[in-house]
Amino acid sequence: MASDRYLTFTEHLEELRSCLFRSLAAIVIASAVCYFFADSIFGFMVAPLKQSLPPGQNLIGTTVTEAFFTEIKVAFLAGVLSSSPFIFYEIWRFIRPGLIGNEGRLVVPFVVCATLFFLGGAFFCYRIVLPVAFSYFIEQYGTMGVTPAIRLGEYFTFFFRMVLAFGITFELPIITFVLVRLGIWDHRFMRRSFRYAVIVIFILAAFLTPTPDIINQLLLAVPMVLLYFLSIGVAYIWRKSE
Repeated sequence: MASDRYLTFTEHLEELRSCLFRSLAAIVIASAVCYFFADSIFGFMVAPLKQSLPPGQNLIGTTVTEAFFTEIKVAFLAGVLSSSPFIFYEIWRFIRPGLIGNEGRLVVPFVVCATLFFLGGAFFCYRIVLPVAFSYFIEQYGTMGVTPAIRLGEYFTFFFRMVLAFGITFELPIITFVLVRLGIWDHRFMRRSFRYAVIVIFILAAFLTPTPDIINQLLLAVPMVLLYFLSIGVAYIWRKSE
């Protein structure tokens, strides 16, 4: 792909199609490999819930095909996570023509940082947020005198959405870098908008956090505020020449 000239609108669409196709192919291949380890991967994914369930309790299945389709979903999520470096490389290939300067040399730092932030957000959700959330949810069953019977498919859908939401949210510094180099915003705008950004962050935290508990919301809001500060630094370092 040429990076020393402007691409036409049609060429941008063609490049987008190619990037999406290659990314999807990478996810399919990675998911196919992960499918052979789906049972072990699911055991890892269900650990945050099991530590909160009463002794002897476990997930339940209510349909004949639920276990099979859950294994496919597990393999798909594992495929997305494991192929994320290649996906971010394809994202770089698509946005590179719109960047100013000689950012072509930053392909490796971009892919590495984007992958680390994405996987870091997913791990933060898995290790910190989900155990607290599940403990809260299971406790609510106890206060009502109800025995929890959580469906296999519903659990994974919830797990999938939470992990991906946190992974994408933690990409804020990377998104900032791209928008700054595209000339869409700068560090001055981010400093002026800090108060509004904090309000938006807490609204997002309340929306994304599965419990109404303020502690759980802070578990997301505080890292996002810190990431916003980091993003201001990124915007300043990679600002356009003045």
